[in-house]
Amino acid sequence: MLKIVQETAQQVLEIVPALMHTIRAEFRSQRSGDLSVAQFRTLAYIKNNDGASLSSLATHIGLTLPSMSKLIDGLVSRGLVTRSADQEDRRKICLCLTVTGKDELESAYEHTQAFLVSKISDLTKEDLDTVSRSMQILRGLFVIDHLENSTLKIKK
Repeated sequence: MLKIVQETAQQVLEIVPALMHTIRAEFRSQRSGDLSVAQFRTLAYIKNNDGASLSSLATHIGLTLPSMSKLIDGLVSRGLVTRSADQEDRRKICLCLTVTGKDELESAYEHTQAFLVSKISDLTKEDLDTVSRSMQILRGLFVIDHLENSTLKIKK
């Protein structure tokens, strides 16, 4: 059993970076609204965490606070994100998407999804079911852990 677990872990380590590289390359080739991958991820995080703080966003994206602040400055100047003071703690900044930000994110997401559809469209129904089931299993293992870890970091 240990051998198959190790082999499976090795496959995940090989395929996930290759998959992300392919998605990033396609994303960059289209440059929906001239968004970078980091900007896209930032908009997606804010969409899913309305009123997010700069520190929780920086932790999620993997940037330092000064770098995250600079990235947010650019998104604010483009009218994609708004900054406002937290109602309970005026020292804290809350980030929200504007309508334009939501539109840019949706456009980039739709393009990326269309690319993925084109990549997997020739798979058999059985293979699609296998991929889908594998994604569900991985989501259960990693997305929940990621959300729990993010929640812990946000509460600090």
